[in-house]
Amino acid sequence: MSATLVAPTRASAAEAGFSLQGSGSGVTAQGSASGGAEDFWRQYRPTPMALELGIYGGLALFSKQHNLQNLAVVEEPPAIGHQKLNTALDLGLRAGFYPLSFLGAEGELGIIPSKTDVSGDAATIWTYRLSAVVQYPEYRLVPFVLVGAGGMNLRSNRSGLGKDSDPELHFGVGAKFAITQYISARFDFRDNLMQENRLNPGVDDGNLVQNFELLLGASFTLGRTPAERPAAPVDSDNDGFYDPQDACPMQPGVAPNGCPAPVAPADTDKDGIPDPSDPCPTEAEDGAQPNPTDGCPNKDADGDGILLPDDKCPDIKGVAPDGCVHDKDADGIVDEVDKCPDQPETKNGFQDADGCPDELPKEVAKFSGVIKGIQFDFGKATIRAQSNKLLDEAVKVLQTYPDLRISVSGHTDNVGEPAKNLELSQARAEAVKTYFTAKGVEASRIETRGAGETEPVADNATDAGRQQNRRIEFKLLQQK
Repeated sequence: MSATLVAPTRASAAEAGFSLQGSGSGVTAQGSASGGAEDFWRQYRPTPMALELGIYGGLALFSKQHNLQNLAVVEEPPAIGHQKLNTALDLGLRAGFYPLSFLGAEGELGIIPSKTDVSGDAATIWTYRLSAVVQYPEYRLVPFVLVGAGGMNLRSNRSGLGKDSDPELHFGVGAKFAITQYISARFDFRDNLMQENRLNPGVDDGNLVQNFELLLGASFTLGRTPAERPAAPVDSDNDGFYDPQDACPMQPGVAPNGCPAPVAPADTDKDGIPDPSDPCPTEAEDGAQPNPTDGCPNKDADGDGILLPDDKCPDIKGVAPDGCVHDKDADGIVDEVDKCPDQPETKNGFQDADGCPDELPKEVAKFSGVIKGIQFDFGKATIRAQSNKLLDEAVKVLQTYPDLRISVSGHTDNVGEPAKNLELSQARAEAVKTYFTAKGVEASRIETRGAGETEPVADNATDAGRQQNRRIEFKLLQQK
């Protein structure tokens, strides 16, 4: 049990609460002397410059291998050697001073009336200790830790353990609870580190054992935060909200914060966007992309750069002057860029962007369809040298007509596994592309495809048919 004296200081008042209640006539404020559970726990918390005086009682539990013994006595008759100390009552006084609310120092004097466990001789231990205490001071329940040093003096007869005095180091944890402003209860758990039994072989000075204490105490304290009744709450603007909760304490207001009710801004075009935030306050927002909430109607919904009301085709991306698409020959090329606006373009992969009908030049037509004369090593994608002349002619055509794009497809007969045939046909098409790009043709102008045995042009049941099916085809691609 411990008592504590503390120099009086005035801390912040704990501890009144306010409440708001709704009624038919509006919101009213009420004050209470207690702030509820929060105020209860914040009453009587520690403050700086506090003095504590206390008493304590509990149990002391000594290690079997303690060294509280007179080594010269216990080895001579009538003593019977080292004996364990029985668990015993632990009583004492303590005084503490806390210059800071979270940090202080304590001193203790105590007595432990124990006995030896074999001979039953009285063994009284007097204790004295100094400790540094660190505590959490925000609430009336105050957890703490402590560490310190001191000593224990043994008084026993010669048939017991004799007389001895040993130093000790200790540390512990505990909690205090303020019952009133001046009285508090306390619990401690201590671990006392002391010299191990020197009679044991191999034990040296500095070998330590643990000795435990469980303590309950009461304290008388001066300097603890009092429970003060707060001053009457103030409502400067008389709007029913006390000033601490009133965001506008000098202006009568309404819930939830006591400020005047906001005045809705004007919305001239009634589009739901207030005029101060509306870049087009007299034109209603139409919700159209790409900015459906910017406050303005979308005057170029088709993105052709021609705004309403000049755009006569607002849903079609057109051209000046009216925003519409003009394509008299319906070939997909607008008249403004169509070199032959009255004649549709021939979509044959050759000059498809000029809008005019045309025929493939003979040298181009030669390389459209099955290309005879391209030979590979058996079962491989290696182009044989005798194919180079034909491939060079194709390169020349591609270089002469830089707008041409082609697809190269490889085909096989049905001899062998379909998966391997597909892989071989793709590899051979890639080999042709590699030949062309090595000669300076841009890779982006050439697509490749392996068809394997899936697109025969002749009967695979005959040698002649299979020969026709083993082929490379070129196909002109429409210009992008």
